[in-house]
Order: sequence, then C-alpha cells, then structure tokens
Amino acid sequence: MVQNKWDNNANVESGLGELVYRSNLLGSDRSVANWGGGNTSTKTIETDFRGEEIEVMWVKGSGSDLATMGAKNFTGLKMDDIRPLMEKDDMSDEDMVNYLAHCMIDAKHPRSSIETLLHAFLPFKHVDHTHPDAIISIACADNGQEIAEEIYGDRFVWVPYIRPGFKLSKMIAEGVQNNPNAELVIMEKHGLVTWGETSEESYHKTISIIQEAEDYLEAKANGQTLFGGQKHESLSAEERKEILAKVLPVVRGQVSDNKKMLVTYDDSEDILTFVNSNNAKELSQVGAACPDHLVHTKRVPLFVEWDPSSKDVDSLVESVKAGIAAFQEAYTAYFNRNKSEGDNMVESAPRVVLIPGIGMINTGKNWTAANVSESLYHRAVSVMRGSTILGNFVSLNEEESFAIEYWPLELYKLSLAPPEAEFSRQVAFVTGGAGGIGSATTYRLVSEGAHVVIADINLEGAQDVAKEINERFGENRVTALKMDVTKEEEVVAALQESVLTYGGLDIIVNNAGLASSSPFEETTLDKWNLNINVLVTGYFLVAREAFKLLKDQAIGGNMVFVGSKNSIYAGKNAAAYSTAKAAEVHLARTVAADGGQYGIRVNSVLPDAVIRGSKIWDSEWKEERASSYGIGTEELEEHYRKRTILNVNILPQDIAESIAFLASSKAAKTTGCMVTVDGGVAAAFTR
Repeated sequence: MVQNKWDNNANVESGLGELVYRSNLLGSDRSVANWGGGNTSTKTIETDFRGEEIEVMWVKGSGSDLATMGAKNFTGLKMDDIRPLMEKDDMSDEDMVNYLAHCMIDAKHPRSSIETLLHAFLPFKHVDHTHPDAIISIACADNGQEIAEEIYGDRFVWVPYIRPGFKLSKMIAEGVQNNPNAELVIMEKHGLVTWGETSEESYHKTISIIQEAEDYLEAKANGQTLFGGQKHESLSAEERKEILAKVLPVVRGQVSDNKKMLVTYDDSEDILTFVNSNNAKELSQVGAACPDHLVHTKRVPLFVEWDPSSKDVDSLVESVKAGIAAFQEAYTAYFNRNKSEGDNMVESAPRVVLIPGIGMINTGKNWTAANVSESLYHRAVSVMRGSTILGNFVSLNEEESFAIEYWPLELYKLSLAPPEAEFSRQVAFVTGGAGGIGSATTYRLVSEGAHVVIADINLEGAQDVAKEINERFGENRVTALKMDVTKEEEVVAALQESVLTYGGLDIIVNNAGLASSSPFEETTLDKWNLNINVLVTGYFLVAREAFKLLKDQAIGGNMVFVGSKNSIYAGKNAAAYSTAKAAEVHLARTVAADGGQYGIRVNSVLPDAVIRGSKIWDSEWKEERASSYGIGTEELEEHYRKRTILNVNILPQDIAESIAFLASSKAAKTTGCMVTVDGGVAAAFTR
C-alpha cells in the first residue's frame, strides 16, 4: 500500500526545489512510478536575460528517473511560446520536438519529456503523471471505465489509449476542461494524471487517488483466488539456487548470440505465486502492463513450461534452449510484420524468462539493465493481479506495442546512455582481488565496462575494494567473495555465486598468490607444499571450474594467469616459488590447447618485483629477497629498478594493463602466450 511521505519539516527550496522533492518522493515508491517512467512539472515566474519576468514550465527531462533526478534533470520552457499550440489540430512528433527545443530557456537543459504538452496544456501550476499499479490495474481491465466510475464517480476523466504526443495531450486537456469536477485523468492502458495549486497539494492528491484505488482493489480481492489458483509448488530456496546455477549460464549463452547479456534472477514471493499459477502462461502472453515497460521487458516474456516436481534439470535446460530459440524466431517475425523503413531490430532475445517453481530470470546489457527489467516485471505482475481481480487483463495490441517499442522518441532515451566500452557486457572473476595486482586489474576492467567478482581469502580487503569501486562506478559493478583457492568446495561455491550474481563469466584472472624464499637445502616440505597448493593446485581448481562454466555458456572466454619472471628464470633461493610459477604457466598453455575449440583463450603475464601495493611484499618475502641479495629492505625497490634494461619500477597498474590487453578483442587471436612485464630482465627473456 502506498504511503504519504511528505515531510513538512523537510528543508526544500521553493519553485524548482519543491518539484525535485516531490518527484523524488513519487519515484521512491516503484508501485507509484516505474523506473525511468512518469513525469512531473511546475510553472514558475522567472527573470529572463532581458530582466523581464516570464512564465516558465519546468518539466522532467527525457531519460531521467523520478527517484534520483535533481534540478539539472529538468527542462525550463517558456509558456508564452507553448500556449499557441493548443489552437492547432495536430502536430507530428518530429515537429513537436523541434518546436519545443525552441521554447527552452537554456539550450543546455536536457530534451524535455515526451509528454511535455500534457503538462503545458493543463491549466494547473503543478502536474504529476505516474504509473501506479492500482491505477494501471483499472486502466488495463476490460471493464476499467466502469470500475473507475464506482470508485471516483464524476471526478475522473477517462482517455482511450493513444500513444503519447500532441493528440493525447490535447485530448486530456479538453477532457479536463469539459468536466469541472475532474480531479484526475486515467489514461487507458497507461497511467494517471493529477494536479494541484501547490506542490504539496499535487503530491497529496496523487497519493490519495492511488489509495482510493488500492482500498477498492483489496476489498474486491478478499476471498478471491489469484491467477486461477496454484498449479505448481515452489522448490526450496536451496534447490532453486542449485538449479539456477546450472541454468543461468545456458540462458546467458543462448541470449548472447548477437550481443552479450548479463543475466540475473528473482524468486521473491509475488513472482513465485504468479509463475506457479494456472493462468500464468496465458496472462503473461497478453502483453505489457504499461507502454513504459516495453523497451525494457519487450511485449511478452518467455514462459518455460516445466514441471518443478520432476526436478529434471536436463529437461529444463532443453526447454530453455528451445524456448529462447522459438522466442527469437517469433520476435523476428513480429519485427518484420510491423517494421517501417529505417527501423533496426534490437536484440531478439527475451528480457524476462518465467519458470514455474523457480521464479524469473532477467537479461540486460549490464546488471542495472537486467535489474530494471526485473523491477518492471514486478509491476506487471502487480497490475495483472489487480486487473484480474476486477475483470480481465487487457494490453496494447501488437501494432500499438511496436509503435511504442520502436518509437524514435522512446529510443532516444536509450541513446542517452554512455557508449559501450571494450569490456561492456562482460563479467570477470579475479582471484587475489584484494591485493595490489588484483585491485588494479579490477579497476582497469571496470573502467572499461566490465562487472567483476573479486575472490580473496581476505574477504574484508576484497569488500573494501568492491565498496570503493562501486561508489565510483555504480551499484553492484563489483562483488566480493571469500575464497581459498586451495579448497575445492570454496572454489566451486565462489563460481556458483558468481553465476547467481551476473549469470556467468567471460574473463578469469588467476592471480591469487604468495611467495617464499629460502636456500634450497633449507626449504621445508610445508613451504614446498604451500607454494604448490596455492600457485599450482589453486590455479588448476579455478581454471577447471571456470572452464566448465565457459563450455556451458558456449560463447568463448578468456583466462589470464599471473605468473612471474621466475616462471622461466631460476631465481636464487626460490626453488618452491620458481617451480610452482613454472608449473603455473605450463598449466595455462595446456588449458589453452584444450580450450581453443571452445573459443577459450588462455594467456599468461609474467611480472617481476611489483612491490608497491603488493600484499606479498608486505610479508617475509621482502626480507627474504633482500637478504638473498645482501641488501636492506629499503634498498630493494631501487635494486630491482637498476637491474632492468629499461631502468624502471614495475607497478600493479602495469600488470593490469597487460591483463586487460590479453583479455580484450585486441588479442582475439592470441592464446598460449606469455607476456613479460618486468622492465626487461635479459636472463628471463622468453625467446
């Protein structure tokens, strides 16, 4: 149930500040305003560049989100320039956009909302357009207008569905003008419009109108069976995770044939109630619950018919593969039936996949996009619940849906996103991620679009790295996990958790490390085994589990092993370390030989003396190496610099750069390679 969150004690500036505050309150409840959807406005008096007072309408800028937008996301337009448009009979989208661009008080403002004229044509100081679940339940019920009359009497205006633009804006304005008792507009299959003379009044009106609809809905729902009743039982949470860990990489591979997608899942109670119901398949194929959903969820989801009581994962995998193939074929046909000249088909893969007993799977170009798809389908389920309580759920027809999904003004919003980078749509798994090389590599990959799982035995350190990067680059770009590479069960669990978070992997950086130094005759068996366990067995376990995952995805992948100069150079007093590092790079070459047929590339980076930021060099290794050269620890960095041909120190960022290169498209035809990043140590030349 929606709550009135207005705080009279909030420190809010008048004018545009009040609009920002009201918008953020409305957007904070996704049952009121979809992600990226809805728009708000206020009309103020401003002083123009000539010092003259003019009436300005501030309206949400295209592509912003009510929950998070600030003053910079609103556009100011001169009302004296807009009002004459009310006298026009019609106006194309292109002409409307061009005209409104000339009405802006500042060319640096964002393009105004698609529904700018809806706000301008209404004679109220403050206007809110939202997509509340309860109202859309009425707007998408086949008897919705009759239900609205029961709830609101003569206080509402009902507007038949028409795509947003000039004509709809004028229909709304005329409908309100012709009904002196109007307090709200219900846009069929779309949403709600409310208003007020103050920002507070407009907000209170929006919330109270929604609450009336909610109260009516819940009274009607009392005793009703939802979605035709239950057909399937949900599997346990643990069973769902086990199955999803196997299914998500398959889904990711199947939906990434054109462009890679990230894949997430949702098994919350409302989703499980829906997918387990008798009517879920039929209802899910009716269409989108709101025009704003279409770009992010497509017109319909993929519903996978599977009996969860069988717990037959193999049959589920086959059903998923067949379902995605059929969905893509049907979507391509839908596009071809409705396309106009100049239309270019977006990805044909489903954005929402529904599985009885399991829940919902969502796809997107990144975690945020998949999360938006997930959030919007929660809203769709809520609307279908409401509409079927009131009557029958109805939606846009195919032609209307296509007109929204491929509408240039809607696609424009997507064009505002930052351009994709080298590692966009990719997921990396970095072991030893809390250390110098691991954290530098994570920064490097994230800076070019990747999502990264950092796994480290030092969980707190990994979490610190993840927190810092997420604060800079965005929510959930990095996930931190605790993992000891020598423990098979922890490696398996970490890879499974990575799949449950992002759907799969593309890049594996085998970087976890340690080092020890001692004269050969003093090298203990424990020290020998420790080096072999971490640097050989640990790398083997991570590579083996990742290899299985990459095969299941069937879209190729990259592994980069972080070796050492000692991989090919017999370092003094380092028998255990040097032997392990030599085995490590040879392991990489064997995996490269096995992985080629699956498009899995495996390469190694061989650094030397990366002291700054390194956890290894904070250990006894630093003292041991200094002792072997007969110098003090404070002289070690300078000693290493002087012995290089290039006379340079090697930094974690230098190693990260080489890792990024080997994992990138620039090295697409390179595998089984060793790249030295050591400033030039002649004794360690590979050829």
